[in-house]
Amino acid sequence: MPSNSQQHPPAFLSKQRIIARTGFNRWLVPPAALAIHLCIGMAYGFSVFWLPLSKALGISQSIPCVPDIGFFQQLFVHSCDWKVSTLGWMYTLFFVLLGSSAAIWGGWLERVGPRKAGLISAVCWCGGMLISAFGIYIHQFWLMLLGSGVIGGIGLGLGYISPVSTLIKWFPDKRGLATGMAIMGFGGGAMIGSPLAVELMVYFSTPTSIGAVQTFVVMALIYFVFMVSGALAYRIPAQGWTPDNWQPQPKKQQLITPHHVHARKVWGIPQFWLVWMVLCMNVSAGIGIIGMASPMLQEVFAGQLIGLPDLSFQSLDDQQLKKVAAIAAGFTALLSLFNIGGRIVWASLSDKIGRKATYTVFFIFGGFLYASVPFFANAGEKLYFVAAICLIISMYGGGFATIPAYLADLFGTQMVGAIHGRLLTAWATAGIIGPVVVNNMRDYQLALGIPASQVYNQTMLILVGLLVIGLICNLLIRPVAAKHFMSAEQLAAEQKLMQDRQHAEIQNLHAVTDQPVQITPVLWVVLAWMAVGLPLLWGVYRTLLSMRAFF
Repeated sequence: MPSNSQQHPPAFLSKQRIIARTGFNRWLVPPAALAIHLCIGMAYGFSVFWLPLSKALGISQSIPCVPDIGFFQQLFVHSCDWKVSTLGWMYTLFFVLLGSSAAIWGGWLERVGPRKAGLISAVCWCGGMLISAFGIYIHQFWLMLLGSGVIGGIGLGLGYISPVSTLIKWFPDKRGLATGMAIMGFGGGAMIGSPLAVELMVYFSTPTSIGAVQTFVVMALIYFVFMVSGALAYRIPAQGWTPDNWQPQPKKQQLITPHHVHARKVWGIPQFWLVWMVLCMNVSAGIGIIGMASPMLQEVFAGQLIGLPDLSFQSLDDQQLKKVAAIAAGFTALLSLFNIGGRIVWASLSDKIGRKATYTVFFIFGGFLYASVPFFANAGEKLYFVAAICLIISMYGGGFATIPAYLADLFGTQMVGAIHGRLLTAWATAGIIGPVVVNNMRDYQLALGIPASQVYNQTMLILVGLLVIGLICNLLIRPVAAKHFMSAEQLAAEQKLMQDRQHAEIQNLHAVTDQPVQITPVLWVVLAWMAVGLPLLWGVYRTLLSMRAFF
C-alpha cells in the first residue's frame, strides 16, 4: 500500500513541502532571502516621503495646522498638512514592531518554516503600504501608522528573521557569509527604493497631487511580486544534511557548539544577555553616528566643501547652503555603500577569525575611529574624516550581519531564528538610546553657546564609552554551560514538533511528484542571482550618481 505521505501530500505552505531534494544547489537560497530583504529594507528609505507628504494638501507649500494642535489630533486631522516630525513616528514604529514581532513570533517561524513566514511578511508589508496609500488619499495619518507602521512593522520582523535559520543550516561552513548576503539586502533596500520612490512621485505628480498615493500602490505591487517569489523559492535542508567534504566543529573555534538551546530558555542564560548588550552598544553607537554624519560634515567643514575655507556654516548664503547640502547628500550615499559592503566583508571575515574576534575589532578599532573623528574635524582633514566615518558605518552594518552567526555558534542552529528574534529587542532599544544621546547632547552644548562645529566632540566620546561597554561584554562571553542545552530526547521531540522529516520520509514526499531527483541546473542559479542582482546594481548606479557632487 502507498504510504500516508503519498496519499496525502503535505500542504503547500507546510514546512515538509519545502525540504530540498538530493542535489539541490544551496546557492539558490540566498537570492530568495535577498528578494525579501531588498523589499523590506525600504523601511530605511521612507524618509524620502516626509517632505512631499508634509505638502500633501498644499502641494507647493505646507498648509499649517493651528499652533496648539496635539499629536493625537494630528492623527485624524484632514484640513492641514502633517509635520515632518509627526511623520517620523512611522519610522519609530518600524523598528519597535520589527524587534517585538521578531521576538514574539520567532518560535512560531521555526515551526512553520520560512515559506509561510515569508508569505505573511509579504502580505503585511505590501498590504500595509496599500493601507497607507488609502490613508494618504483621505488624509488620515492614523491609517498610515496602522498600515505601514504597525502591520508593515510586523511584516518587517517576520521578513527580517525568516531566512536566518534557513541560511545558517544551509551554510554551516560559511555562516557569516550566508547571513551577510541576506542582511546586506536590508541595508540595500533603501538604496533601490528611495530613488525609485522619488522617480515615481515625479512621474505621478500633477498640479493637484504629489503622486504619493500612486507611488505607494505601485511599490506595494512590485514588492509583493518579489517577496512572494522569494518566499516560494525557499528550501530547507533535510535533517542531518551537511555540505560535501565539510568537517563540523573546527578545533580552534571553541565557541561553536554542536548542541542546541531551546529558545524559551535563552532569557535565563548569561551569554544571551552579553550578546544582547554587544549588539545594543554597537548599534546605539552606529545609529548615533548615522544621525550626525551629514550635519557634522556640513557644520564642521562648511565653506571648505565648496572651495571657500574661510566661511563658517553660519556665514553661508542660500545658494552656498544648497551646494553644501548636495555634497552632504553624496556623502550619505557613500555611507550607504559602506553599510552594505560592511555586511558582506565583516561577516565573511568572521568565518575566518571567529565572531568574538570580529566584534573585538569593532569595539577596539571602532572606538579609535570614533575618538579620531573630532581630531580630524578640528584639523580640517576632510579625507581622513570621511574615511573614519565610512569605516565606522561598515562595522555598524557588519554587526547586524555577524550577530546571527554568533548566536548559532553559541546556542546551536535548531532554534537560532527564534533566538535571533528575541535578540532584536536590543535593536529596538538601541534605536532609542542612540538618537536620544546624540540629540540631547547636541542641544545641551548649543544651549551653552558652543559653536555648531564643535558640539560633536563630547558626543563622540560618549559613543566611545558605549563601545567600551560592548567590548567588556564581548570579552566576558564564554561557551554556554552544558546544562542549558537540550538533551537528545528533547531535541528529537522538538524536531518532531517542528515537523522535520528524516531522509526516508523525504523520499516518499518526492515520490508524490512522480519526477526523478535532479541536480538544480546552474542556469537557475544564474537567473536567481540576476533577479536580485540587477535591481541592486541599479541602486548602486543611482547612488554613484548622487555621489558625484561629493567628489
